[in-house]
Amino acid sequence: MKSFIRTVLSVVFAAMLIVTSGLGLAQKNKSERVAVAANDKTIAASVGSQAGRSPYFLFFDKQGAFVEAVDNPYKNGGNAGIPALEFLAGKGVTILVAEGFGPKIVEVMKSKGMRPVEFKGNAKDAAKKALEPK
Repeated sequence: MKSFIRTVLSVVFAAMLIVTSGLGLAQKNKSERVAVAANDKTIAASVGSQAGRSPYFLFFDKQGAFVEAVDNPYKNGGNAGIPALEFLAGKGVTILVAEGFGPKIVEVMKSKGMRPVEFKGNAKDAAKKALEPK
């Protein structure tokens, strides 16, 4: 009977180790999704000066591969920054690239789990820079 109990406990312990290590992997592999504020729909487009006012958002996956380009539905709004961030958060964006960010918008981004990256150049290079280890 003691042998049976030891075997059962060993199996349970092994299962717990597997489950907890799997959870750790899931956290490490949290999918990064980059949005680049851009002036055109191509990866050669220049990075927009302000995310909320940029005509387009270009999305890249965690490997830096281009996924899609979408029109910024808030580019002409009165206070475009916050609604644009809501839109991007809804699309799973974790990193947002633009030429610059004001302190208030950075605060809102951080509250949504987004990281701002300032970059001047083209969208493809911006995504690559945003995904570099810190």
